[in-house]
Amino acid sequence: MQTITLAGSDVTVPALGIGTWSWGDSLYWGYGKDYTADTVRDAFKAAISAGVNFFDTAEIYGFGESERLLGQFMQEVGQPVLIATKYFPLPWRLGKGAVAHALTDSLKRLQVASVELYQVHWPFDFFMGQTTLMDALADEVKQGRIKTVGVSNYSAEQMKRAHELLAQRGVPLAVNQMQYSLLERKIETNGVMDTARSLGVTILAYSPLAQGLLTGKYTPNSQANPQGARKLSPLFGKDGLERLAPKLSLLQEIGSRYQRTPAQVSLNWLIGQGNVIPIPGAKTASQASQNAGALDWSLTVDERAAIDAAFAEKR
Repeated sequence: MQTITLAGSDVTVPALGIGTWSWGDSLYWGYGKDYTADTVRDAFKAAISAGVNFFDTAEIYGFGESERLLGQFMQEVGQPVLIATKYFPLPWRLGKGAVAHALTDSLKRLQVASVELYQVHWPFDFFMGQTTLMDALADEVKQGRIKTVGVSNYSAEQMKRAHELLAQRGVPLAVNQMQYSLLERKIETNGVMDTARSLGVTILAYSPLAQGLLTGKYTPNSQANPQGARKLSPLFGKDGLERLAPKLSLLQEIGSRYQRTPAQVSLNWLIGQGNVIPIPGAKTASQASQNAGALDWSLTVDERAAIDAAFAEKR
């Protein structure tokens, strides 16, 4: 199993994780309609069976339901599971105590004493400020309730500042979670990727399959229809899917050489970047198993170059 050790720690995670935004989220993903707790329980077990035991959640996902489900599933399997969750810096959360209280609530829902990674969900300052926020996170590392600290959606400059503030407490910045896929490559040109590499920060790539666009499920002539808010996205419209079709054909062609799907090729391309851990979602066991198929093989240099060129216009 390919693994990555998070900066300055002994936390080693698979080179691919599972994002659990959809677990318990009825507003965007339709939890409770098209899929249920039993469905995502099967996804959890399939991921564990495939060796993918790293799960990313957040207190805001399903208003805590994602964490509660993960906590329940972990108790059922009794196997080592690595958890990343997130703190949302709401404007009325003032002072260090707000971080401690939010973490306490997350740990209760997850039914654990500590988590491997605790991230700031968005770089909002409001009234607390980054100095107080990073100091509070460093306190929790010292107390052992979190093993590593991460941020999410931070620009290059914001990431540098967080890294600097944590370093003053002797705590490394381990992760910056960013939207990153073959169809969303802004971090390659806005300084985030270069800065992360220079600081030794790992990129957790959320939406690495562009919410399903890179799976091959949605084509101009397919009967599959996106659910929830994705129905409103022009990317899922006929024109958007027609523009995407030649690129999907390339992924299918390359994937056929390895008996892999376009989704697995897309994820493998991200893993091959070196300091990137994709965290695709998985609502079903089949999706979790398919995600795991991105591990333990590699695209050639020429194949990576061909994919890079085909998707370069999205940089």
